[in-house]
Amino acid sequence: MAQLKFSSLSEALPLIGKLEEGSRPAGGWNLSQVFRHLGQSIAFSMDGFPRLKPALFRATIGRLAKAKFLRAGAMSHNLEAPIPGAPELRADEPLAEARGYLIEQIKRLEGHTGPLHPHFAYGPLSREELEQLQAMHLANHLQAFL
Repeated sequence: MAQLKFSSLSEALPLIGKLEEGSRPAGGWNLSQVFRHLGQSIAFSMDGFPRLKPALFRATIGRLAKAKFLRAGAMSHNLEAPIPGAPELRADEPLAEARGYLIEQIKRLEGHTGPLHPHFAYGPLSREELEQLQAMHLANHLQAFL
């Protein structure tokens, strides 16, 4: 199967709308947890991440990872790594609730004109970098459910 790619967050909306619970990676998060995680990542870009990696990490490893992903046009990362300090992802959250939250955060970001907060690992991002990285983040997670 070809690698899933989105050129924008809005391009992911049709797939988000039709995915249903089903097979998932062994021991991995269910679809509700993935939707909530993806929504958190987008929301924290506007509201601030609960906890940042140390400045040295963001300036070195985080910066290198960001550049690698942007250059490749795709992301590959640990699909079970929660955002540091984020609320726990509930396995029993109804899929419709988690899906609604993710869609709400995508639309919220589309209309957001305020400042963007530094990413917990990559540090400061331009609007374009944020949108590209978030689209790659969605594709990386959702690929496992196709």
